[in-house]
Amino acid sequence: MKNPVRFLLLVPVPWVFVLTYLLGVALEHVRRVTISPKAVLVSTIAGVALFAVGAVIAGWGLVLFRKARTTTVPGKVSAKLVTRGPYRFTRNPMYVGLVLAYLGEAGLLKQIWPVVLLPLMVAYLNWTVIPVEEAKLEEAFHDEFGQHRLRVRRWF
Repeated sequence: MKNPVRFLLLVPVPWVFVLTYLLGVALEHVRRVTISPKAVLVSTIAGVALFAVGAVIAGWGLVLFRKARTTTVPGKVSAKLVTRGPYRFTRNPMYVGLVLAYLGEAGLLKQIWPVVLLPLMVAYLNWTVIPVEEAKLEEAFHDEFGQHRLRVRRWF
């Protein structure tokens, strides 16, 4: 049975992050949630750290894909299976990095609603986008991807 949400794959994944965050910002305007003054400094420090770490991880993954001259588009056949760098620890470092950067931005901007929406976006990635990507990798790289999947977790 086909997944009825797959039409959403037409939206590039980075835009899914942006659109989800913007929906959270809109909800902030409708129903503002404030954090305590004591939490402001912690939120800012954590936000900077998470955003920086997330940007480095996502950027590192993207650079490795570019060097390998392979696609970042879900559903497209990859030219090469990338298994080095952050791909030794997670099969989806770009997504992990984007999640961390997303959380960092929410911390920096002291916004709660984007964080509330984040699990919905991660669920979409986990159950819609990643299965499509992994099916294509399995198709293109058979045993090599199977071995990589056994060694490396999907997220962490």
